[in-house]
Amino acid sequence: MFAITQHSFGGPEVLVGMEAERPRPGRGEVLVRVRAAGVNPVDAAIRAGHFPLFPEPPSVLGWDVAGVVEAVGEGVTRLAVGDEVFGLLDFSQEAGAYAEYAVAPAEDLAPKPQALSMAEAGGLPMAALTAWQSLVGIAGVQSGQRVLIHAAAGGVGHLAVQIAKVRGAHVIATAREANHAFLKELGADELIDYTVTDFAAEAAPVDVVFDLVGGEYAPRSLSVLRPGGLLVTAIGHNPGLTADEAEAQGMRFASVFVKPSGADLVSLGVLAEEGKLRVHVERELPLAEAAEAHTLAATRSSKGKTVLIP
Repeated sequence: MFAITQHSFGGPEVLVGMEAERPRPGRGEVLVRVRAAGVNPVDAAIRAGHFPLFPEPPSVLGWDVAGVVEAVGEGVTRLAVGDEVFGLLDFSQEAGAYAEYAVAPAEDLAPKPQALSMAEAGGLPMAALTAWQSLVGIAGVQSGQRVLIHAAAGGVGHLAVQIAKVRGAHVIATAREANHAFLKELGADELIDYTVTDFAAEAAPVDVVFDLVGGEYAPRSLSVLRPGGLLVTAIGHNPGLTADEAEAQGMRFASVFVKPSGADLVSLGVLAEEGKLRVHVERELPLAEAAEAHTLAATRSSKGKTVLIP
């Protein structure tokens, strides 16, 4: 099969296409013929060697996948050859979605929503699961709450806006002015252009902050929370805050580390089928152009997701 492989850590140029051995599904696993693979910021961090969880190359990046079941391993009963599926592959190890075929635990996959194209389904899992597990699993967002979402036009952010709205929240989003109309369409109630306005002076009071920026945004975000409010961060390398520091100011702080979950994806799929969750794919690129996809993603200026198509 064709796969994008890296033999050293470095910039996008280390990603090269080559022939690789097709994986075989083990017990409880399925082989997926990849039709779309989402590109996520963490992919670039791993490519560059900034993520200590993974060993030295050679390796094949990619954890977001949408495709068709090609073969099933022993003990798999909930999926069959020919099923269209999507999912987040096992993030604790190399999973290899930047390839024509990938192996995944059957329990981590879900039926692809008919309302989504393969490209949209391929861009959904990691970003949507991060938002869902933060806003629903950790924060338990409820109707009537005020939720502030930073970097709201990005891959995770634009999905978080929709999930918070489905939960009945009043959503305040930070984004460049050029992305305000896009976020209004997704349901954002208030928009703050962080390049010209200090969100800390405009957003208060809020019940939940979902931080997708980190660093100095975290302590500033505490100032807009109600007493006892919660800040959830998806920024593991530089969260800008600790739970103790938040508690000292009467607030709560939590970090999310996204986990594969077929069950959560089923819930997200229902929202997609109901027209309540859509994935904005900013660009689709051939798998062979993975290096270009990483270069473009590094600008952080685009909306939604970038997806590779084998």
